[in-house]
Amino acid sequence: MTTDTTFGYDRIPYLVVFDDESPYRDTYGGPSEIVALESYLLRPRGVESDTVIVFMHPIGGGAYLPMMNGLARAGHHVIYCGSRYRGVDSALIMEKVVQDLGACVRDARERLGYAKVVLAGWSGGGALSLFYQQQAQHPTITATPAGDPLDLTRSGLIPADGIMLLAAHVSRHGTMTEWLDASILDESDPDVRDPELDLYDPQNPNRPPYTAEFVERYRAAQIARNRTITAWVRQRLDDLRASGREFEERAFVVHGTMADPRWLDPAIDPNDRVPGRCYLGDPRLVNNGPVGLARFCTLRSWLSQWSYDDANGDGVRCAEDLRVPALVIGNSADDACTPSHTRRLFEAVGHPDRTLHVVKGATHYYAGPDQRPMLGEAIGVISGWLAERGFAARI
Repeated sequence: MTTDTTFGYDRIPYLVVFDDESPYRDTYGGPSEIVALESYLLRPRGVESDTVIVFMHPIGGGAYLPMMNGLARAGHHVIYCGSRYRGVDSALIMEKVVQDLGACVRDARERLGYAKVVLAGWSGGGALSLFYQQQAQHPTITATPAGDPLDLTRSGLIPADGIMLLAAHVSRHGTMTEWLDASILDESDPDVRDPELDLYDPQNPNRPPYTAEFVERYRAAQIARNRTITAWVRQRLDDLRASGREFEERAFVVHGTMADPRWLDPAIDPNDRVPGRCYLGDPRLVNNGPVGLARFCTLRSWLSQWSYDDANGDGVRCAEDLRVPALVIGNSADDACTPSHTRRLFEAVGHPDRTLHVVKGATHYYAGPDQRPMLGEAIGVISGWLAERGFAARI
C-alpha cells in the first residue's frame, strides 16, 4: 500500500507467554519456568491486513520510536515485541532471543491471525532477524557457544515471508569489536594503556586524520583484545565445570568499549555524521561510562553475544542463507550503523530479490522535527517495497 493518507491507530499491549526449559536463570523476577514477552500491536483504524511487520531488538526499548509509529500511521500493522532481556543485556543469550522472536512470530500467525510476517530488523534487531530467519529456514544449532543445551532444531521456528534491515549493523559482536578500546592492556585496570593506541589521550602522536597503517594496527589490536577476553572466559567456565559447578556463572566488567576511530575521523567509513560524536553522546565519556556496550557481562553471555569468533548471530553470515526478499535501508547521517555495515549486509543477502536505499541526511533514530522528511522518505520506500511484494494492507 502506498498512500499519503495518515491513519489513527490503536496501541494494544499484550503478552506472549511460553515455557522455559533453561537449566539456569538469567533474567530477574517472575516465575522461573516461563518467559513473558511484553508486546504491542499497533493496528491502524479502518485498515485490514493479512500482513504484520514484526520488530524485536535483543534488549528492546524501541516500541515508541518514530519508525514504528510512522509505519502504523501509514496504514501498516506493526508488532513490537520485547525480548526476555528487555533493558538489561548483561546475561543475554542470543539463541534464547531467537526463541523469543519465534514465539512472537508464532503468536502473530496462530492467535492474531496474520497470514504473512515481515521481520523488521532495526539497529541490533537486524542481525537478530537474520539469525532468526536462518535458523527458521534450516535450524542447525543445538547448543549455545558456551556448550549449554539449547536446541533450535526443536523450537518450531516459523520462517518469515520477507525481511527489512533498517539502520542495522552487522552484529553485536562485530560492532562491539569495532568499538572496543584497543589501548587497554589490563582488563582489571583500564588506566593501564598503550599510549599510542589511546584515541582519547591528547599526547598520542597518532591524531585524526589517521593513517591507513594506524587504523590497520588499531583494528588488529581490537580483535586481539576481544580474543584475550574470550580465552579468559573459556578458562573460567572450564574451571567451574571441572570443580563440579556446571551451571554456575561469574559476572565481570569490560572497560573501554566505545573507542571507534571513525567517530573522531570522519574520513573513515565516511557519511554525513557529526564528527566527535557517537549515538550515545561524547564517546570519550561513554567509553568507560555505565551504558557502553558489553560493560557488564557474564561468561556465557560474552560467548553468545560479544565474542568475535564464537557468537552465532552474525548478520553477514546469516544473510547469505536468506530465502526471502530483503530490503536494506541505510541512513546517511547515522553515527551508530555507518555505511560499511549497510553495504556488508546488502552485499551478503543471498536471495536475488534484494533492494538497497539510503536516506540522505537521516540519523539513526529519525529523532526531532528536522528528521520528519527523512522518516517520511523511509516509510514511503518501505510501503512501496511491501506493496510490490504483496504485503500491502487493505483500506
